[in-house]
Amino acid sequence: MRAFHRDRFTWFAYLLLGYFAYLQASLGPLMPFLRSELQLSYAEGGLHLSAFAVGMIVAGLSAAPLVQRMGRRTVLWGGAIGMGLGALLLMSGLHAGITLSAALAMGYLGTLLLVMIQATLSDHHGVLRATALTESNMLAMLCAGLSPLMVGLWARTALGWRGALLTAVLAFGWIAFFNRSAFIPPQSGSFDRRGPSKRLPASFWAVWFVLIMSVAMEWSMVAWSADFLHTVIGLPATDAAMLVSVFFIGALLGRFLNSRWALRTSPRALLLAMLLVVAVGFPIFWLARTPPIAAIGLGVIGFGVGSLFPLGLSMALDIAADHADAASGWVSAAAGLAILLAPFTLGALADRYELSAAFAVLLLFNAAALVIIAATRPRRFSERL
Repeated sequence: MRAFHRDRFTWFAYLLLGYFAYLQASLGPLMPFLRSELQLSYAEGGLHLSAFAVGMIVAGLSAAPLVQRMGRRTVLWGGAIGMGLGALLLMSGLHAGITLSAALAMGYLGTLLLVMIQATLSDHHGVLRATALTESNMLAMLCAGLSPLMVGLWARTALGWRGALLTAVLAFGWIAFFNRSAFIPPQSGSFDRRGPSKRLPASFWAVWFVLIMSVAMEWSMVAWSADFLHTVIGLPATDAAMLVSVFFIGALLGRFLNSRWALRTSPRALLLAMLLVVAVGFPIFWLARTPPIAAIGLGVIGFGVGSLFPLGLSMALDIAADHADAASGWVSAAAGLAILLAPFTLGALADRYELSAAFAVLLLFNAAALVIIAATRPRRFSERL
C-alpha cells in the first residue's frame, strides 16, 4: 500500500469543498434574517432550502454530460464561480423570487463543483480515495459548523448577515488567485454519452440507495434532534440546541478516525462498522429520557452517521472508478433527493403521530442500509487493475 500524499491539488480540492459546505450550511442560519427583511412565511423561507436541494438533483444528473462537452476544468471553475455569484445574488435580492432563484443557482452550480471535487479526488488518489474523501469531508464539516457562527457574528455589525456570505466569496477569491493554474486530474476512463447510468454496475446502485438513506439519517438528525431533546427529553429549547453540538463533535471525530482507518481497511468494512455504531447509538438516544443518556446516544450516532456519506461515496467511486464523473453526479443527486425529502417526511410523520414515533423511521433506514451493504460484495478497483 503506497503512502497517502496531500499534494497541491489535494489541498485545493479540500479548500473548495470547505467553500461549498460553508455556503450550503449558511442558508439555514441566515433564514430568520431573510424572512424578517422580506416578510416571508416559514413555508416561503423553507422553499429556499428546497430550491437548493432541487439544484443539487439537477446538477447531479447533468454534470457528466457537461464534462464531456466542456471538460473538467471548465465545469469545476464554472461551478465554483457560479456558486459565489449566486451568493452575491442572494445578498442583493429584495424579492423572494430573486432570493429563491439565487438559492437554486447556488444549489445547481455549487453541486457541479461538488461533483468535480469528488470525481477528481477519486481519480487522483485511486485506491486511497477513501482517505482523501473522508479527510475532505472532515474539513467540510468544520466549515459548515463555522457558518452559523459567522452569520451570528456578522449580524451584529452594520453589514449584517450578508457579511457571512461575502466572507465566503472573498475566501474563494483568495483560493482561486493562488490556484488559478492548478492541475485538474483528467478522467480515468471512458464515458458513454448515450447513457452513463446504464454502464454503472448493480453494486453501484445498491450503494447509491444506501447513500440516500445515509444522507436522510444525517439531515433528519440535524433538522429534528433539537426538537426531540426539547419535546421528548424536556430540555429548554436553548439547551437542546446547544446539546446538538455533541452530534457534530461525534461526526467530526468519526470522520477523522475513519480517514486514518481507511489507509488499511476497505470502505465497505468501515461502512458496515459505522452502520453498526449507529445501530448501537440510536436506541440509546431514542429511548433516553434524561439529558446525559441522550447526549451519549447523540454522540455515538454522530460518530457513525457522520462517516456514512464519505465512506459510501468512496465505495461507490471504487466500484465505478472508470466513470467517476457519472458516479459522482448520481451520488450528488442522491444527496439532494435525501435533503429535499427526508426532513420534511420526518416532520410530516411527527405531525401525524408524534416526534418520538417518527424517529423510528431512521432506525429502519439504518437497518436497511446495513442489510444492503452486507449483501453487496463488489470487487475492489485495485483488483481490476
